[in-house]
Amino acid sequence: MGGTLLMGAVAYDPKVVTIWDGFREWFATKGLDFDYVLYSNYERQVHALLAGHTHVAWNSPLAWVRAARMGPVTALAMRDTDCDLTSVVVVRADSGIESVADLVGRTVAVGAVDSPQATLIPLSHLRSLGVDDVKIQYHDIAVGKHGDHVGGERDAARALMSGAADAACMIDGNHLLFGVEGTMPAGSTVILAQTPPYDHCNFTVAPGAPAELVGRFRSLLLEMSYDDPEVRPLLDLEGLKAWREGRTTGYAQLERAVEEVGFYDGAGNVTAVSYRP
Repeated sequence: MGGTLLMGAVAYDPKVVTIWDGFREWFATKGLDFDYVLYSNYERQVHALLAGHTHVAWNSPLAWVRAARMGPVTALAMRDTDCDLTSVVVVRADSGIESVADLVGRTVAVGAVDSPQATLIPLSHLRSLGVDDVKIQYHDIAVGKHGDHVGGERDAARALMSGAADAACMIDGNHLLFGVEGTMPAGSTVILAQTPPYDHCNFTVAPGAPAELVGRFRSLLLEMSYDDPEVRPLLDLEGLKAWREGRTTGYAQLERAVEEVGFYDGAGNVTAVSYRP
Protein backbone atom coordinates (compact mmCIF):
# COMPACT_ATOMS: atom_id res chain seq x y z
CA MET A 1 0.00 0.00 0.00
CA GLY A 2 1.65 3.20 -1.14
CA GLY A 3 1.12 6.86 -0.31
CA THR A 4 0.61 8.90 2.82
CA LEU A 5 -2.68 9.41 4.61
CA LEU A 6 -2.84 13.13 5.38
CA MET A 7 -5.03 14.37 8.22
CA GLY A 8 -6.01 17.92 9.15
CA ALA A 9 -6.34 19.01 12.77
CA VAL A 10 -6.84 22.33 14.54
CA ALA A 11 -4.09 23.62 16.83
CA TYR A 12 -6.31 24.51 19.78
CA ASP A 13 -3.56 23.68 22.30
CA PRO A 14 0.21 22.96 22.17
CA LYS A 15 -0.50 19.36 23.20
CA VAL A 16 -1.99 18.75 19.74
CA VAL A 17 1.54 18.33 18.34
CA THR A 18 2.40 15.78 21.01
CA ILE A 19 -0.82 13.88 20.36
CA TRP A 20 -0.51 13.54 16.61
CA ASP A 21 3.26 12.98 16.65
CA GLY A 22 2.54 10.02 18.91
CA PHE A 23 -0.15 8.67 16.61
CA ARG A 24 2.12 9.11 13.59
CA GLU A 25 4.87 7.07 15.23
CA TRP A 26 2.44 4.33 16.26
CA PHE A 27 0.85 4.14 12.80
CA ALA A 28 4.34 3.80 11.31
CA THR A 29 4.93 0.66 13.39
CA LYS A 30 1.79 -0.77 11.80
CA GLY A 31 2.89 0.03 8.26
CA LEU A 32 0.70 3.09 7.69
CA ASP A 33 2.42 6.24 6.46
CA PHE A 34 0.48 8.94 8.29
CA ASP A 35 1.06 12.66 8.59
CA TYR A 36 -0.92 15.70 9.66
CA VAL A 37 -1.36 19.40 8.91
CA LEU A 38 -2.37 21.88 11.61
CA TYR A 39 -4.81 24.73 11.01
CA SER A 40 -5.53 27.79 13.12
CA ASN A 41 -9.31 27.37 12.82
CA TYR A 42 -11.94 24.86 11.74
CA GLU A 43 -13.27 26.96 8.87
CA ARG A 44 -9.86 26.83 7.16
CA GLN A 45 -9.60 23.12 7.91
CA VAL A 46 -12.97 22.32 6.32
CA HIS A 47 -12.05 24.26 3.19
CA ALA A 48 -8.77 22.34 2.94
CA LEU A 49 -10.56 19.00 3.33
CA LEU A 50 -13.12 19.74 0.62
CA ALA A 51 -10.40 21.12 -1.67
CA GLY A 52 -8.56 17.81 -1.44
CA HIS A 53 -5.56 19.16 0.44
CA THR A 54 -6.11 16.53 3.15
CA HIS A 55 -7.81 13.15 3.14
CA VAL A 56 -9.25 13.16 6.66
CA ALA A 57 -10.02 15.89 9.19
CA TRP A 58 -10.37 15.64 12.96
CA ASN A 59 -13.49 17.78 13.02
CA SER A 60 -15.49 19.44 15.73
CA PRO A 61 -19.25 18.79 15.55
CA LEU A 62 -19.77 22.25 14.05
CA ALA A 63 -17.05 21.58 11.46
CA TRP A 64 -18.84 18.33 10.60
CA VAL A 65 -22.11 20.22 10.07
CA ARG A 66 -20.35 22.63 7.71
CA ALA A 67 -18.45 19.94 5.81
CA ALA A 68 -21.64 17.94 5.30
CA ARG A 69 -23.25 21.01 3.70
CA MET A 70 -20.27 21.58 1.41
CA GLY A 71 -19.77 18.11 0.01
CA PRO A 72 -20.43 14.36 0.25
CA VAL A 73 -18.29 13.61 3.31
CA THR A 74 -18.26 10.57 5.60
CA ALA A 75 -17.97 10.28 9.38
CA LEU A 76 -15.33 7.57 9.72
CA ALA A 77 -14.74 7.19 13.45
CA MET A 78 -15.16 8.95 16.78
CA ARG A 79 -14.08 8.57 20.37
CA ASP A 80 -16.23 6.77 22.92
CA THR A 81 -16.18 10.08 24.81
CA ASP A 82 -17.71 11.87 21.79
CA CYS A 83 -20.99 10.00 22.15
CA ASP A 84 -24.09 10.94 24.13
CA LEU A 85 -22.93 14.15 25.80
CA THR A 86 -25.20 16.81 27.28
CA SER A 87 -24.98 20.50 28.07
CA VAL A 88 -26.43 22.17 31.15
CA VAL A 89 -27.80 25.56 32.08
CA VAL A 90 -26.84 26.31 35.67
CA VAL A 91 -27.76 29.02 38.15
CA ARG A 92 -26.48 29.94 41.59
CA ALA A 93 -28.13 27.88 44.30
CA ASP A 94 -29.15 31.03 46.17
CA SER A 95 -30.47 32.89 43.10
CA GLY A 96 -34.14 32.18 43.62
CA ILE A 97 -34.40 31.09 39.98
CA GLU A 98 -36.49 27.93 39.99
CA SER A 99 -37.44 27.30 36.35
CA VAL A 100 -36.28 28.22 32.86
CA ALA A 101 -39.26 30.59 32.63
CA ASP A 102 -37.56 32.67 35.33
CA LEU A 103 -34.70 33.40 32.90
CA VAL A 104 -36.84 35.59 30.65
CA GLY A 105 -35.21 39.02 30.46
CA ARG A 106 -32.17 37.87 32.44
CA THR A 107 -28.51 37.49 31.44
CA VAL A 108 -27.27 34.08 30.31
CA ALA A 109 -23.50 33.63 30.06
CA VAL A 110 -22.27 31.35 27.29
CA GLY A 111 -18.97 30.33 25.76
CA ALA A 112 -17.61 31.52 22.42
CA VAL A 113 -20.06 32.37 19.66
CA ASP A 114 -19.00 29.20 17.77
CA SER A 115 -19.13 26.77 20.70
CA PRO A 116 -21.62 23.95 20.07
CA GLN A 117 -21.69 22.76 23.67
CA ALA A 118 -21.61 26.07 25.55
CA THR A 119 -23.56 28.34 23.20
CA LEU A 120 -25.38 26.95 20.17
CA ILE A 121 -26.92 23.77 21.60
CA PRO A 122 -27.94 25.01 25.08
CA LEU A 123 -29.41 28.26 23.73
CA SER A 124 -31.37 26.25 21.18
CA HIS A 125 -32.59 24.04 24.01
CA LEU A 126 -33.79 27.07 25.93
CA ARG A 127 -35.65 28.27 22.83
CA SER A 128 -37.29 24.85 22.56
CA LEU A 129 -38.53 25.35 26.12
CA GLY A 130 -40.05 28.70 25.16
CA VAL A 131 -37.25 30.92 26.48
CA ASP A 132 -35.81 33.14 23.76
CA ASP A 133 -35.99 36.57 25.42
CA VAL A 134 -32.68 36.54 27.28
CA LYS A 135 -29.59 38.74 27.24
CA ILE A 136 -26.75 36.61 25.87
CA GLN A 137 -23.32 37.31 27.34
CA TYR A 138 -20.67 35.77 25.06
CA HIS A 139 -17.17 34.84 26.20
CA ASP A 140 -15.28 34.72 22.94
CA ILE A 141 -12.11 32.84 23.81
CA ALA A 142 -10.28 31.24 20.86
CA VAL A 143 -13.00 31.98 18.28
CA GLY A 144 -12.63 29.71 15.26
CA LYS A 145 -11.78 26.70 17.40
CA HIS A 146 -15.44 25.80 17.99
CA GLY A 147 -15.31 25.71 21.75
CA ASP A 148 -12.37 23.31 21.96
CA HIS A 149 -10.79 25.80 24.37
CA VAL A 150 -12.33 25.51 27.83
CA GLY A 151 -11.59 29.17 28.54
CA GLY A 152 -14.91 30.53 27.27
CA GLU A 153 -16.93 28.16 29.41
CA ARG A 154 -14.79 28.88 32.46
CA ASP A 155 -15.27 32.62 31.97
CA ALA A 156 -19.03 32.05 31.70
CA ALA A 157 -18.93 30.13 34.98
CA ARG A 158 -16.97 32.95 36.61
CA ALA A 159 -19.49 35.49 35.36
CA LEU A 160 -22.26 33.45 36.97
CA MET A 161 -20.46 33.20 40.29
CA SER A 162 -19.56 36.92 40.35
CA GLY A 163 -23.15 37.95 39.74
CA ALA A 164 -22.44 39.36 36.28
CA ALA A 165 -24.80 36.75 34.82
CA ASP A 166 -27.92 35.00 36.08
CA ALA A 167 -27.22 31.65 34.40
CA ALA A 168 -24.39 29.96 32.52
CA CYS A 169 -24.20 27.31 29.81
CA MET A 170 -21.55 24.60 29.61
CA ILE A 171 -20.99 20.96 28.76
CA ASP A 172 -21.83 18.64 31.65
CA GLY A 173 -18.23 17.45 31.99
CA ASN A 174 -17.00 20.99 32.50
CA HIS A 175 -19.70 21.60 35.09
CA LEU A 176 -18.13 18.78 37.08
CA LEU A 177 -14.61 20.06 36.37
CA PHE A 178 -15.44 23.57 37.55
CA GLY A 179 -16.76 22.12 40.78
CA VAL A 180 -13.58 20.12 41.39
CA GLU A 181 -11.25 23.03 40.62
CA GLY A 182 -13.24 25.51 42.70
CA THR A 183 -14.48 27.82 39.94
CA MET A 184 -17.99 26.87 41.04
CA PRO A 185 -17.59 25.38 44.53
CA ALA A 186 -19.60 22.27 45.38
CA GLY A 187 -23.19 23.12 46.24
CA SER A 188 -22.98 26.66 44.90
CA THR A 189 -24.95 25.95 41.69
CA VAL A 190 -27.92 23.93 40.54
CA ILE A 191 -28.77 22.61 37.09
CA LEU A 192 -31.82 24.42 35.74
CA ALA A 193 -31.98 22.59 32.39
CA GLN A 194 -30.13 19.81 30.60
CA THR A 195 -30.12 19.11 26.88
CA PRO A 196 -30.86 15.74 25.31
CA PRO A 197 -27.73 13.73 24.39
CA TYR A 198 -25.67 14.75 21.36
CA ASP A 199 -22.36 13.74 19.76
CA HIS A 200 -19.10 15.65 19.49
CA CYS A 201 -16.02 15.21 17.24
CA ASN A 202 -15.40 12.79 14.38
CA PHE A 203 -12.87 11.89 11.73
CA THR A 204 -14.42 13.28 8.56
CA VAL A 205 -13.34 11.75 5.24
CA ALA A 206 -13.18 13.83 2.08
CA PRO A 207 -14.71 12.71 -1.21
CA GLY A 208 -12.05 11.10 -3.36
CA ALA A 209 -9.78 10.17 -0.45
CA PRO A 210 -7.70 7.02 -1.21
CA ALA A 211 -9.97 4.18 -0.10
CA GLU A 212 -7.20 1.73 0.77
CA LEU A 213 -5.36 4.19 3.02
CA VAL A 214 -8.58 5.34 4.67
CA GLY A 215 -9.64 1.73 5.24
CA ARG A 216 -6.32 0.86 6.87
CA PHE A 217 -6.51 4.00 9.03
CA ARG A 218 -10.01 3.07 10.18
CA SER A 219 -9.03 -0.53 10.95
CA LEU A 220 -6.05 0.51 13.02
CA LEU A 221 -8.10 3.01 15.00
CA LEU A 222 -10.76 0.45 15.85
CA GLU A 223 -8.09 -2.11 16.80
CA MET A 224 -6.44 0.19 19.36
CA SER A 225 -6.84 -1.28 22.84
CA TYR A 226 -6.63 0.61 26.09
CA ASP A 227 -5.07 -2.53 27.59
CA ASP A 228 -2.05 -2.13 25.28
CA PRO A 229 0.67 -0.23 27.22
CA GLU A 230 1.96 1.34 23.98
CA VAL A 231 -1.48 2.59 23.01
CA ARG A 232 -2.83 3.75 26.36
CA PRO A 233 -0.75 6.97 26.58
CA LEU A 234 -1.99 8.02 23.13
CA LEU A 235 -5.61 7.40 24.04
CA ASP A 236 -5.20 9.21 27.35
CA LEU A 237 -3.78 12.26 25.57
CA GLU A 238 -6.75 12.36 23.20
CA GLY A 239 -9.26 11.66 25.96
CA LEU A 240 -10.74 8.28 25.12
CA LYS A 241 -10.61 4.60 25.93
CA ALA A 242 -11.83 3.24 22.58
CA TRP A 243 -12.51 4.43 19.03
CA ARG A 244 -16.00 3.77 17.69
CA GLU A 245 -17.55 3.69 14.25
CA GLY A 246 -18.54 7.14 13.08
CA ARG A 247 -22.22 8.03 13.23
CA THR A 248 -24.18 11.14 12.31
CA THR A 249 -27.40 10.60 14.27
CA GLY A 250 -26.11 12.69 17.18
CA TYR A 251 -25.86 16.00 15.32
CA ALA A 252 -29.56 16.83 14.93
CA GLN A 253 -29.62 19.33 17.82
CA LEU A 254 -26.64 21.20 16.44
CA GLU A 255 -28.13 21.22 12.94
CA ARG A 256 -31.26 22.77 14.37
CA ALA A 257 -29.28 25.37 16.30
CA VAL A 258 -27.29 26.31 13.18
CA GLU A 259 -30.54 26.79 11.27
CA GLU A 260 -32.15 28.84 14.03
CA VAL A 261 -29.36 31.42 14.20
CA GLY A 262 -28.28 31.25 10.55
CA PHE A 263 -24.72 30.24 11.41
CA TYR A 264 -24.13 28.58 8.00
CA ASP A 265 -26.29 28.61 4.90
CA GLY A 266 -27.29 25.46 3.04
CA ALA A 267 -24.03 25.39 1.10
CA GLY A 268 -21.86 25.76 4.21
CA ASN A 269 -21.03 29.45 3.79
CA VAL A 270 -20.50 31.34 7.05
CA THR A 271 -23.53 33.60 7.50
CA ALA A 272 -23.31 34.38 11.23
CA VAL A 273 -22.91 38.15 11.39
CA SER A 274 -20.89 38.18 14.63
CA TYR A 275 -18.53 35.33 13.70
CA ARG A 276 -15.06 36.11 12.38
CA PRO A 277 -12.61 33.21 12.91
